[in-house]
Order: sequence, then C-alpha cells, then structure tokens
Amino acid sequence: MNVENLAHSAEEVAPKLLGAVLTHVTREGTVSITITETEAYSGTADPASHAYRGRTSRNAVMFGPAGHMYVYRSHGLHWCANIVTGTDGIASAVLIRAGRVIEGEDLARKRRGAQVETPRLARGPGNFCQALGVTAEHNGTDLLTSASVALSDGEPVPAALIRVGPRVGVSKAHDWQHRFYLAGDPTVSAYRLSPRAKPSAGA
Repeated sequence: MNVENLAHSAEEVAPKLLGAVLTHVTREGTVSITITETEAYSGTADPASHAYRGRTSRNAVMFGPAGHMYVYRSHGLHWCANIVTGTDGIASAVLIRAGRVIEGEDLARKRRGAQVETPRLARGPGNFCQALGVTAEHNGTDLLTSASVALSDGEPVPAALIRVGPRVGVSKAHDWQHRFYLAGDPTVSAYRLSPRAKPSAGA
C-alpha cells in the first residue's frame, strides 16, 4: 500500500481498501485485521461528514495527507478509525466499519470479551478499534510509515464480491451509496437505518 493508492476521492478508495490489512503492534502482542466493510465520507461536500462545516481542531487530520488515521469517539463510547484519502488540504476519509481478525485472535478476544463469537470480534467500527487496540492516541498516525499501526495490501478481492449500499446509522445523506462490503462475509455489520434519517439528494 502506498500514498498513490490513497490519493483519490473517498468513494474511489473505499472499495479498494476491502481486503487490505490493518496491523497494530503493542507490548501485549500483534493484531492484524483484514478490512471487509468501509464507508466513504467526502468532507465539505458530504452532509454526513465531520468536515462538512469546515476545519476544526477535532477533524483537522481529515484535511491532512492521505494515509493518516483519523480517530474519533462515537456517542462518547467507542473509538472509530478512518483512513484519510485524497489531496492534502481537502477533507476526505474512509471509515473502517468491519474486518476479519487474521492474526492475534487471542489478544483481540481479550480486548473484546471471552464470549464474543469470532466473526463479531471486529464487526462494527467501534468493535474494530477495540479489537485492534486503537484509541485517541493513534489519531494522526501515518499508516504508511508507522512501526506500530500500519496499513498493508492483503489478498486481492474479486470485483464480483464487492457490494455497494447506503451508509449505516447516519441521519444525513444516509441514502448515498457510499458503503462497500464483501458479499456473504459473516464479519460485515448489519444494515441499520437511523430513525432520524430523511430522504436526501444522492451523490
């Protein structure tokens, strides 16, 4: 994986991240997760994006170079990880929604809970970060150069396995077809329409 792969719009990069691998090396051990579900967020052009109203101290990483990690807290409970894409200075990022643990399952299970079923270890953006051990301290990490949290190529994903649909749980621009996932993969999260969602113009 290199910056050229990520220096495009979030909608272009999001399906290409399926099959890529995020790895986190810690004192506890190493966990690697293959990405199976993503969502694209198009910055100031996207009403559902954190960057829709412009740059702030919270979303500044989204405006930075492609390949950096933007981490935020959802509903005050869960950390969520995004991979910044596009051009430096223009906000664009891909939310990592779900994945399959391919290394360090015991450590991922320790973080998530002994009773959690294997396909659910990294299903959902909050669970993905918990299994990987990603928190606020990793906000801004360069995933292409870091020795701790790194993004790498995985096995190529056949185009026939990629599905596209509306984003999960957002109230604005929820019907934009910016969610990408692997068909039939048990690690992919279930679709959920926000009760506050209203019809919007497509992208």
